[in-house]
Amino acid sequence: MLGVSSAINGLVYMRGQPEDYDHWRQLGNRGWGWDDVLPYFKRSEDQERGADDFHGAGGPLKVSDIRDRREICEAFIAAAEETGLPRNEDFNGASQEGVGYFQTTSRDGWRCSSATGYLKPIRDRANLKIGTEALATGLVLDGGRVTGIDYLKAGQPTTASCAGEIVLAGGAVNSPQLLQLSGIGPAEHLQSLGIEVRHAMEGVGRDLQDHLQVRSLYRLNRPISVNNDVNNLLRWMLVGIDFALRRRGPLTFSAGSVCIFTKILPESATPDLQFHFIPFSADKPGTWLHPWPGVTASVCQLRPESRGEIMIRSTDPRQHPRIFANYLATEFDRRVLIEGLKLARKISQAPSFAKYVEGEVEPGLDNTDDEALMAHIRARGTTIFHPTSTCRMGTDDRAVVDERLRVRGLTGLRVADCSIMPTVVSGNTHAPAVMIGEKCADMMLEDMKG
Repeated sequence: MLGVSSAINGLVYMRGQPEDYDHWRQLGNRGWGWDDVLPYFKRSEDQERGADDFHGAGGPLKVSDIRDRREICEAFIAAAEETGLPRNEDFNGASQEGVGYFQTTSRDGWRCSSATGYLKPIRDRANLKIGTEALATGLVLDGGRVTGIDYLKAGQPTTASCAGEIVLAGGAVNSPQLLQLSGIGPAEHLQSLGIEVRHAMEGVGRDLQDHLQVRSLYRLNRPISVNNDVNNLLRWMLVGIDFALRRRGPLTFSAGSVCIFTKILPESATPDLQFHFIPFSADKPGTWLHPWPGVTASVCQLRPESRGEIMIRSTDPRQHPRIFANYLATEFDRRVLIEGLKLARKISQAPSFAKYVEGEVEPGLDNTDDEALMAHIRARGTTIFHPTSTCRMGTDDRAVVDERLRVRGLTGLRVADCSIMPTVVSGNTHAPAVMIGEKCADMMLEDMKG
């Protein structure tokens, strides 16, 4: 679909912490500090609340407040405050720490994907051609220059040539996959698959980072969760009517209603943990909701030390690559999530929320010590869909792109997606992905003039 993951994601608008980008700059990536990237966040944004020092208005990406604020969400916020967390009305403002409602990439109840914001208004331009039902199969190289891309259109091999620059924006999974299929990547791995090594780059597909989430589930003692709406025909019809007439209700929901950012370890200078509180529950994401009233508090570690890799399995571009996330590889990562589950339990037992709770379903009150909680994390933890860093930007030998997002050692090719992140940002990744695209466009224009 057009708009890639922004067409199906959780709608959350989150930039991460200024320290994330200052760290990128400290790693040698000039032009990627917080003061450098903030103007691109602002330029891309159409903030419902209006423009200020941190936000922009009039940009392609519409950003709005949560339209549905439920009783149980207010109770969770109050309980978090009772544990000592401050209220935060803007996680993309002066401070990230605290508890409050998410903002979403939507307006009047409708999703604003990257395609909606950027492609739809210009789709009739004479110099724009949008190709759908096409599968990229490889890049065309002429020596050290990338001159085109091979793809399948209706099953037929096709080539698009380019006299200027090609921008690869396949995301943290598909960008390294396409490079490897083209003979750009770890030489030993490519040779093992019979692929001619056109440009040896050990870092392509390496250094994968992702946010691991683990959920706490609570059964409520009254029918006030979304579970009750979708499991009752009359209430489900009313949900549809509410959306049709007011653009409110569960059909406008994001991946979370309430957010928490907090420092869970004493040595952390900035928040190292994020909560997504959701007023419904299920056995796992994507399955039908429980027949009883339930809610979910999902915790994820913001800055994991663990790194994995993404490697192609064959020369067939239709075969999914092998994704080895390597979660929980370090003691630090394990500590953060164990303490995160303990905090979730502490909040659930605070007075404002506890009065609604019939019982803790997961991890369950029989899981109290660190060993039991770690076993639960290993059994039930899952991706929160924030893969990054597989075509990492940097100055070291394993970096794939330079600070201008040009693939090192080649001409005519840049990468502009979350795969270029030196380290995963401390939050959801859609807004940073848009910022990367905006900044890449400016750099290309600068280099054309230069």
